[in-house]
Amino acid sequence: MSSVTGQINKNKKDGAGTSNPFRVLVVDDSAVIRGFISRWLEEDDNISVVGTASNGQMALNSVVSSDAEVVLLDIEMPVMDGLTALPLLKKAVPDLQILMASSLTKRNAEISIKALGLGAADYVPKPESNRDVTSRVNFRHELITKVKALASTRRKQRGEELPTMGAAEDARPFTKTPQTKTSSLHLFKSVEGASSEIKLKAASKLKPEIMAIGASTGGPQALVKFLTQAKGFLDIPVVITQHMPPSFTSILAQHISKATGKDAHEGIEGERVKPGVIYVAPGDHHMVLRKEHDVVRIRLNQDAQENFCRPAVDPMFRSIASIYGAKTLSVILTGMGHDGLEGSRKIVEAGGTLVAQDEETSVVWGMPGSVAVAGICSSVLPLDELGPAVGQLILGAKL
Repeated sequence: MSSVTGQINKNKKDGAGTSNPFRVLVVDDSAVIRGFISRWLEEDDNISVVGTASNGQMALNSVVSSDAEVVLLDIEMPVMDGLTALPLLKKAVPDLQILMASSLTKRNAEISIKALGLGAADYVPKPESNRDVTSRVNFRHELITKVKALASTRRKQRGEELPTMGAAEDARPFTKTPQTKTSSLHLFKSVEGASSEIKLKAASKLKPEIMAIGASTGGPQALVKFLTQAKGFLDIPVVITQHMPPSFTSILAQHISKATGKDAHEGIEGERVKPGVIYVAPGDHHMVLRKEHDVVRIRLNQDAQENFCRPAVDPMFRSIASIYGAKTLSVILTGMGHDGLEGSRKIVEAGGTLVAQDEETSVVWGMPGSVAVAGICSSVLPLDELGPAVGQLILGAKL
């Protein structure tokens, strides 16, 4: 630990900063990147870097003694790489939240998705060069946001307190919106263990003609499991927006296709939407649907980010609501933030049905939590129950 980082940590412990900040271990073989990342994290009052390591073995040696809650884990390192270290770190600290750091290559996309299957909570796309690191504002924002979300989820599961200064705003599991004026700490108390606090709406009486899914943190694993359970019912088109960068979304589509036996691929500009096909929004593009001469087609664009995301769930959901209305079945899976809330409202206002993953089975109950608390869901279910429930809805049965 550098003397500067050590002094910042001392100030936080002595009361000059947040009390009880989130504890992070930074693991990367580049001293430059470790330095930048540590400095960025430490500049946030709610975060404390409790250690750094240049390879997986060093991380394994220090993860228990450092009492880290979140580990930022590089993939390619000497001595022990990130993929090798991952299961060993989880064995040492089972509820440790591991955030993979990966450059945007096809190989690293495959490794990152494999890491998610081995227990990593999420990943951040790492800039390609040291020079690029200094200018990647988006990387810095995503890194800090994900660290806070994962650490706050872990503390909540343990019944531990969040940081006491600014935590209600900065460490929230889902973002406050104009329709949801309550802080995350209140939402924790009002929703946890009290299903009566979540008001449900009746599902549409019409059989769905399309299923639209939104997901973020924890989404790749949840998507594969959910779609595998529902595959016997998927004779309607399925469109998915999963927050992922380019190259990652094509690998995700391949995994979904392999798991379900269905045709799953990235959406292609202008292609016709067909029953029984699964379309994944490609990284860095919003995917929307347009009805042209009685044919529904996929349209891709690089309009401004929504909710800090591209692809984003909201534009896809809005476009579907305008075409399918009450014949829309929408699903919100695990993810941080509130992307999908505004689009979900449009679907429900048009008479469609919305179901969401429950808090206990979500890696981060942000996106599903926001729609659940908004009172626009027909059902809020554990991941294992979502597939069968959706199957019944597709068949025209009631929940």
